[in-house]
Amino acid sequence: MALSAQIQDDMKAALLGGDRFVGDTLRNLKAAILNEEVAQGKRDTGLDDAEIEKIIAREVKKRNESIAVYEANGRPELAEAERKEADVLAKYLPEQLSEEKLREIVAAKIKDLGVTDAKAMGQVIGAVKQQVGNSADGALLARIVKESLQ
Repeated sequence: MALSAQIQDDMKAALLGGDRFVGDTLRNLKAAILNEEVAQGKRDTGLDDAEIEKIIAREVKKRNESIAVYEANGRPELAEAERKEADVLAKYLPEQLSEEKLREIVAAKIKDLGVTDAKAMGQVIGAVKQQVGNSADGALLARIVKESLQ
């Protein structure tokens, strides 16, 4: 089943089952997907699963940034709501790679590319992202590449 259809079905099931929080969270995700379809001119054909995963990853990142801001400003109740939304959305992402596995992939890419200095950090990150897709957190990947090139 396509990811878009799965999200739609889960949203309907949540709303019919009375789980308004999950239903509203998925409705907001569907709106973000629709906005991206319109922006890319793919309203008729729709986005493929990889593009939808990128949108979901972006939405989870937004929630995580909000959590940090809310916690820094002493608003744990708002942070908890964002955390719950991030958990709902994360279920639609591929399983995230462990830090160890990501370090192995980065080391192999650096060796393959023959890179030695930090100026090529973007090249390494791009190559790794192309290989692992959305199964690696971008911030973690950037940190590992930076450490590896220093």
